[in-house]
Amino acid sequence: MLYTGVKTAAPEQATLRDGVHNFREVQCLATSSDPQLLTWTKWNQPVLQPPKDPRLAGFRDPLLRREGENWYLGVGSGLFRQGGRVLLYRSKDLRQWEYLHPLASGKWTGRESVNPVDSGEMWECPDFFPLGKKHVLLYSAAGQAIWESGEFDPRELIFHSERSGILDHGAYYAQKTQLDAKGNRILWGWIPETRPEVEFSAAGWAGCMALPRVLSLGSSGDLLMQTAPEVDALRAKSFIRQGPYAPVSQIALSAQDVKIENLCGEILWRTMSSRCTFVLEDRSGPWWSVEFALKSSYAAKFTVNEISAEVPFASNHNFEFHVFLDGSVAELICNHMHAFTVRIYRQPNGPLRFRSSDDPMSAFSSLQAWQLHPISPDRLTT
Repeated sequence: MLYTGVKTAAPEQATLRDGVHNFREVQCLATSSDPQLLTWTKWNQPVLQPPKDPRLAGFRDPLLRREGENWYLGVGSGLFRQGGRVLLYRSKDLRQWEYLHPLASGKWTGRESVNPVDSGEMWECPDFFPLGKKHVLLYSAAGQAIWESGEFDPRELIFHSERSGILDHGAYYAQKTQLDAKGNRILWGWIPETRPEVEFSAAGWAGCMALPRVLSLGSSGDLLMQTAPEVDALRAKSFIRQGPYAPVSQIALSAQDVKIENLCGEILWRTMSSRCTFVLEDRSGPWWSVEFALKSSYAAKFTVNEISAEVPFASNHNFEFHVFLDGSVAELICNHMHAFTVRIYRQPNGPLRFRSSDDPMSAFSSLQAWQLHPISPDRLTT
């Protein structure tokens, strides 16, 4: 296992300078002969030092892959006033590394910031993998998790980006993927706190993991996602008695039967309306809402609680919304492309009811809803 080690250093030796810390980052090795990976032995010295470049904006979060007899290592990095990048190294034994070149590079946003991650001068948590007929690069910068898809040149060992987007427009960061037993590419992400530090310090915990999402590529190279099918095992009961494609009049009535208890539920619905608002509310008023409006044939605007984003959006007249609630977390994915994860710390006053602020007869073309089992019995995330 390769990991980033840090120690306090003089400013001229530091690679992590964010206005609070001056750390020098190196890449370290640990090995294990334990089949359950419960015990590890650290190599007695770093296996990779950072480049000697005064413009270096960071050197962390290793990404390891094996191709034939060679190991390839990507490290999140960047250059001040130039942009983030992933540095590529090669080794045969995981101990002696040869620097090759940047696997991929980005551009500085032009915004001045004490922390180079916030200005796009440093990329954190890189990931790189084949998906369909393309390759995908993931990284975190400027407070967001970003994806790019394109071509990887196997001879030059360089990634050429063709399309890009945001993995999640809300509270979602530090993404990482893995392959499951069926060969599916599974995305994991960290949901940070959006409440003041004094509040989560008093609570004694901070942050949680998002639900796993299965990644795929659309025909145009856009990154698509949906929750892993294993998440269905959390369903406790269905609120909808008839099938999801019942007559519209029955669907509108069924929406009134949705009463989510214990802040834990799932709702999947489709609409053909080009402008609509859907709300989860308690006796005190709205708790979560999504407002959706087509702006053109190629763009739509979403507002999910306090988060607004205008995104590329194909007008196919059939829009799918899928939301999961668990404690203070609400994860929404629309049309398998656009995700919005928000934190809501207000305890509901009674069960959450689901409604459309528009005519329910035209708002829904299908509807399914479930009460879910919570992630933990003590509801730590509330």
